[in-house]
Order: sequence, then structure tokens, then C-alpha cells
Amino acid sequence: MAQNQWLATGNFFTSYKEEQHTFFTHLDRSIFTLFLVLLFAWPVFFDVGNKYMLVVDNILIAVVAVMGLNLVTGFAGLISIGHAAFVGIGAYTVASFCTTMGTSNILVTHFWPVLIVLSGIMGAAFGGLVGLPAFRLKHLYLAIATLSFQMIFQWVINFMTFFNQGQTISVGRVFWLTGKIGRRDHYEFWYYVILVVVVLLGFGIRNLLKTKYGRCLVAVRDNDRAADAMGMHPGLTKVYAFALAGFFAGVAGALHAYVYRGVGFESFTLHESVGYLAMAIVGGLGTLNGSFWGPVAIKMLDLQVENLSETAGHYLPAGMNLATALKPFTFGLVIVLFLMFEPRGIANWWRITKSYTKLWPFRY
Repeated sequence: MAQNQWLATGNFFTSYKEEQHTFFTHLDRSIFTLFLVLLFAWPVFFDVGNKYMLVVDNILIAVVAVMGLNLVTGFAGLISIGHAAFVGIGAYTVASFCTTMGTSNILVTHFWPVLIVLSGIMGAAFGGLVGLPAFRLKHLYLAIATLSFQMIFQWVINFMTFFNQGQTISVGRVFWLTGKIGRRDHYEFWYYVILVVVVLLGFGIRNLLKTKYGRCLVAVRDNDRAADAMGMHPGLTKVYAFALAGFFAGVAGALHAYVYRGVGFESFTLHESVGYLAMAIVGGLGTLNGSFWGPVAIKMLDLQVENLSETAGHYLPAGMNLATALKPFTFGLVIVLFLMFEPRGIANWWRITKSYTKLWPFRY
């Protein structure tokens, strides 16, 4: 490492242990700590209504889901078009406990962290099952296999009476150390819970990528035959990539169920799967921070389009529904523009900014 631990203009490693550090300089560690403090502290100083806090919760839930999708698509190079189905697996795991045991059961209301982890395990199990075709299939054929799982999931939810045929299944309110979480503090409480989950899972991915298992994902993505020649097992690597993505999606689905206090079919359709894929593309495939930038960009875009449609509705004829046309148009336009002009996503802008601040005032 460089001698200056605060403003190093380059990283010079003398051992593999130094290369595996999470923070390379004290400045990086200090900025990240300050950023975390701000994330945890701002709801205390700003009175945010439930409407906007729900938007923030949705963004964080999408971050958890997209982190899993980035593992399988960005780092392992496997296209998954059924990611919303894995999120639905986690949500309907919580709903199943509510249906069989009741919404006021102690497992649902008091031991909700255990239920969230169990939902992630269920998502991982189905992810590994869907990943089994990866032993024989790749590229477009594997994408069709994940699409088939999405269709099967939708059919099962829509036609099984146990899942109320896709209609909303209620989820009970949870308890914390201070007692039952009321309506007023519901979204703020889950903001802190989801934020803790995001931080833990983010560090988990960061550390995973520095191990041999994380490097296997990247090696299989770049050239699976070369990875096989180096002693890796491409098939097993792809399966556990799907399992990891399923775990993240399952956790995101359980959080979604608790935040909305209900589970409905509309939140886990093919449209949502395409939305998660768009978030990964816009944020930047194969990058950890891209999993954060993508959901923020897409969710804020949807919010601004809704506000624009609502404003324009006051001046346009009553029969013209601008939101119906404008949302798909802007959604598709943003994806096409990023694929054409910035295929590395917003994460590339962040990389360029970091490089500039580290090299300034030098040109190179």
C-alpha cells in the first residue's frame, strides 16, 4: 500500500491480504462511515410523511432484489427474466405462514427476522432448482428457462386457492422492543430494518467477491471453458449463483410483504422482472454500487413521470390518460439510451468521478 493512508494516489499491494481490504484508505473508510451515519440519522431530523417514506422503503427493497440479480446476471453472466418470481417466493412464504397460522401468530409478529431469513432460504432453494438447467443451457435458452419459471409461478399463484388465487393475503403487524409497531411508525421502522439488511448484504457481496467463490463467478462469466480448465466447475458455479440470487430475492419479498402488510399477485409479474433487469442495466451490471444507483434512478423516474402525468392531466382532455402511455415510453427510452451510450451504467460515472478525485490535480 501507499505510505499515505489518507490521500493515496495509487494502491500498491505487496500481499494478497492487502488486496482483500474493504477500504484501501482511511479517507474511504471515513466517508463511508459518515454516509452511513447520515442514512440512519436523517429521519430523526426531517419529518417525512408516510407517502414518501414508503417510496424510500420501496427503493431499498428493490436494492436488495437487484443485488441478487446482479450476482447472477452481472457477475456470473446468466440472464434471468424471472427474478420477480423469486421475490414472490419470499413474499408468499410469509403469506403462507399467515394463512396457516394466522396474522397474529407469534412467529409472524415477534420472530419476523427468522421468517425473513426463512423466506430467503426458500428463495435460494427455488433459485438452485431453476439453476439446474444451467448445467446444459446457456444464453438465450437459459433465459427462456427462467421465463418459464416466471410463467409457472404466475399460474400457480393465480389458480391455487391456498394463495387466495392471487388476491391480497394480509400480513400482521410486527412487535419490537418498544411494543407493537403502529401505523404512524410503520414505514419508518421498516426503513431502519431494510437499511440494516442492505448494509449487511452489501458487505456480504463485497467480501464474497474477494473469495475464490466470487472469483469463480467472474471467471465463468468471462470464459466458462477456461474456468473449467483451471479446475472450476462451471455448472455448480451457475447453480449457486442462481441460489444466491434467489436468497436475496426471497429476503426482498419478505420485506415487501411486511412493509405493505399484504401480498398480492400484481407485485410479482413479468413486468416487475423486466423492471428489475432494467435497474441492473441502468445501475451497471457487474458492479456492487450499480445495484444502488439503478433502483434509485428507475424509482425516481417513475415518481417524476407520475407527477408530470398528474400535472398534465389538469390541462388535457379527461379521456386522455397520459400516464398509461408516458410510463412505458420513458421506461423503454431510458433503457435504450443507456444500452447505446452508457452500457456500463451509472456505476461508470461513479468510477470516473472517484478516479478524478484520486488523481487531481494531476492529469494522469
